[in-house]
Amino acid sequence: MGGPGHGPGAGGPDAGAAGLGAVGDAGPGATTGAGPPRPGAGEGTAPADVLMILGGIGSVQVSAAVATQMFDEVGPLGATALRTAIAAVVLLVLVRPRVRGLGADGWRAVVPYGVVLGVMNTAFYLGIDRVPLGTAVAIEFLGPLGVGAWFARRPRDRAWVLLAALGVVALTRPWSADGADPVGVAWLLLAASCWAAYIPLGARAARQLPGLQPVALAMGVAALVAVVPGAVTGGGELLAAHVLAIAAVAAIAGSVVPYSLEQLALRRVAPGVFGVLMALEPGVAALAGLVVLGQGLSALSIAGLLLVVAAGVGVTRAPAVATSAVVAAEPGPPRA
Repeated sequence: MGGPGHGPGAGGPDAGAAGLGAVGDAGPGATTGAGPPRPGAGEGTAPADVLMILGGIGSVQVSAAVATQMFDEVGPLGATALRTAIAAVVLLVLVRPRVRGLGADGWRAVVPYGVVLGVMNTAFYLGIDRVPLGTAVAIEFLGPLGVGAWFARRPRDRAWVLLAALGVVALTRPWSADGADPVGVAWLLLAASCWAAYIPLGARAARQLPGLQPVALAMGVAALVAVVPGAVTGGGELLAAHVLAIAAVAAIAGSVVPYSLEQLALRRVAPGVFGVLMALEPGVAALAGLVVLGQGLSALSIAGLLLVVAAGVGVTRAPAVATSAVVAAEPGPPRA
């Protein structure tokens, strides 16, 4: 996820935590109350913690790259349905949320969160079916980046979004015949919009429900969103053993592994450090696309990618209000 991911599993989309993605229960940040306490910005960060966060980011992007191996047989919609359903089953079994005592307020928080998650994952997979993974994650990254810049409320912070947009233009090259597929770009912009909406919705769900219950229930809702179109397009191939095996790898790599790594690291890593590391996700996605899928980037595309990463670092290094918006309330591993 990121893609979808990006999300646990995110982002990535994977989208994706995991893009500026962290944890799908609206993030493990202090402002949502959804995760462990974070240290102050002045506390040190151990190399092992950095490696765990980077490992989580890489796992999310490898999940997205692996998922594309299902596209020829079940299509992106079928791949979304399988990956989301398996992730939902894993989370529901591990978390065992208390559905009976959820209440009306709880359902009003969880259902929109899950619907947006399902649409985000679906749109991201439809996007990476047409657009290289590194470019796709950079486009989707505009969602959380825009939210962080908006909460920063300073012109120079919002200027980072313009820098990122310039980077996306360089990546997609709309003036060129060999530029990014416009339909794929449109799907990814929808995924970016969903990721932006996912941040406040996830924070709201985290305030209503304890622990990991929001993300487990939301992933269940997301699976319901994806299952019908996935079943229609994937048909009987969805039950093929090798397709299920790929989907299981994608779900575990995009959910269980990154969530576990990031939860361990987030107990000790300062928000600003975490945000800067997450800003590297488009670059990690490009590397995963190159290694796993053989998707190279031109010099102009690399320059565009660097602009997006620089914008992400710029926003997360802004004052605390921007950091909390992008880091503490932002989603992650549940992104497909």
